[in-house]
Amino acid sequence: MTSSLSQSSPAPTDKNESIAPELHAQALGAELVKLEGRVFLRFSGVAHAGGLRVPYDLVPSKGVLAKPGKWRKMAQDEQLQLISERAHPAAQEQLQRQVAAFAADMHARADDAGLDALPFLRTLAGKDTSDPAEYVFERIEQRLAHAIERQNEERHAALTKESINLAEYPASFELAYRLPRRFIALLGPTNSGKTHQAMEALAKARTGVYLAPLRLLALENYERLQEPRPHGEPLKVSLVTGEERRIVEGATHVASTVEMLDTKRKVDVAVIDEIQMLGDRDRGAAWTAAVCGAPATVVYLVGALEARRAIEALAERLECPLEVHVLKRKAPLTVEPAPVRKLRNLRRGDAVIAFSRREVLMWRDMITEQGFSVATVYGNLSPEVRRAQAARFRNREADIVVGTDAIAMGLNLPIERVVMTTAVKFNGVEEEELAAALAKQIAGRAGRFGVHEEGFVAGFDDDTHYVMRALLKEKIAPVAAAGFSVAPTLEHLHRIAAVTGEQALAKLFKRFVYNIDVPDGFFFPSITEEQLERAVWLDTLPLSVAEKFTLSLVPISTKVPSLHQAWLDWAHALAKRKIWALRHEAGSLSRQNLQEVEDTCRMYSAYAWLSYRCPEFFPSGEVAQELAREASERVDAILRAHNAALRKRRGSRIA
Repeated sequence: MTSSLSQSSPAPTDKNESIAPELHAQALGAELVKLEGRVFLRFSGVAHAGGLRVPYDLVPSKGVLAKPGKWRKMAQDEQLQLISERAHPAAQEQLQRQVAAFAADMHARADDAGLDALPFLRTLAGKDTSDPAEYVFERIEQRLAHAIERQNEERHAALTKESINLAEYPASFELAYRLPRRFIALLGPTNSGKTHQAMEALAKARTGVYLAPLRLLALENYERLQEPRPHGEPLKVSLVTGEERRIVEGATHVASTVEMLDTKRKVDVAVIDEIQMLGDRDRGAAWTAAVCGAPATVVYLVGALEARRAIEALAERLECPLEVHVLKRKAPLTVEPAPVRKLRNLRRGDAVIAFSRREVLMWRDMITEQGFSVATVYGNLSPEVRRAQAARFRNREADIVVGTDAIAMGLNLPIERVVMTTAVKFNGVEEEELAAALAKQIAGRAGRFGVHEEGFVAGFDDDTHYVMRALLKEKIAPVAAAGFSVAPTLEHLHRIAAVTGEQALAKLFKRFVYNIDVPDGFFFPSITEEQLERAVWLDTLPLSVAEKFTLSLVPISTKVPSLHQAWLDWAHALAKRKIWALRHEAGSLSRQNLQEVEDTCRMYSAYAWLSYRCPEFFPSGEVAQELAREASERVDAILRAHNAALRKRRGSRIA
């Protein structure tokens, strides 16, 4: 509340004396006020700028006189002297000029943005603050800036919406959109022969492409397609993954990871594996793009039955004829009557499942101590090492395979029984019970058709056994038949940048997610949290949108300090236009432990991925692949040596 000084002062003994400071201020054209714990002077007036009449009531820069307590203790002549020093005509004229200049500037800024400055300038006539004029000016400037920003945001949102319409997403794949395509869905549980059936059709086709969820699967089926055929020459097949290219001249077939689909090369048959990944939160967009963009006359969609509704919805939307074949498991899968309980109850042909590298290695050591030879498979291993370890189990060089859920996708192993050490898995935030779909996919690896007549599943302990029995009976929710994920492409980002002028990758991502046109929600924009976090940091570097986008996609873990540091170093090097070359360092791997060699292998693979996209600054792609192979061989050697040492130690104890 604003009050005159006389209203808030103690009862006067001499009326003229008590009001003299206030009257003195009035005589000088000012008002003496107490507000917000201050005694100050305020000038009133009218400024003219740009045809505007702008009233103001403002405190000049030196208008604050004292705090009320201090003011009351001052002698009257001191008060009058201070008022005279601060309320002189020159101070009023200076304030008048400041207001006029400020109002003119605000009028110009508002006019440029198509806004009216008066609603903002009315604040100058407010009497609810003791702040000097410059602070009032600053607040008004901020309000106008926010208003302009909001207006620009609305305009840019509208322009972004006009630039990208996700209803037209399928048409962006020009070749596939024009082709008369036909879909064949082969759906069923693990060990139902669906992948085999699709690969047979692919091998018989004149030209074709196989799209895998993992580099390991692409590699496995690359070799499968090259196997001798009963009639005719072996197929010429190329391998294309993010980190590796094995290009064969005159190749008729390609085995590829799903993200590496060539949408501009027409083929007769395409096989899209693990089609239920359409519903995956982080990678589902790659399957959406593959279904919409695979340029093949016949497209096989291979995966779990819960994807049926989603496939039917996509086929209808894309106006592609669809055949659905539901396959049944070829060998029965049985939950054993009791848990395993003791290590000595394990048997040859078992797959023991844990959910972390540490747990896998712990179980490997305990099982080896029982006299079994063990193969080891987990996600941190390169595809080459996983294949080598799987081959040991397949060739009976290892009695038992110990692994994570990496076993569930992409490894055809002669497993007779799956033994679960736990039914919970860390989801990145907390431990949670396995999803029924994952539990069934892992368990389904038991009982390889043609090797075993029946597959078995058991928990190691009572609780895990009980939970697995319940999960295998649970009905799996179908993949949603709408809201198919679409990830931003560089073309999308350039379109948004063209209409908004925005160059910050994080803001372009957000505009893609929040501002583009999604008429019926059938296709829905998505971006991973990690990619957005990377974009925020990349925006601090002098890089183009294309360079930042590429770096945001590098397949390297930000949770491993050494790998994250490598990514940071690469980004800094590119920003400084420095060439980052690799060279062989003899003996360096021999000085590293298992974890370090695994991480080194992953780092070289990520460099190879980047080299394919930015060869000018990361020219050592072939060297990186060779170093990654050497690291893979070193990991495999360490695993073999450790297994042999444990068995030898046990043999010595028994002897």
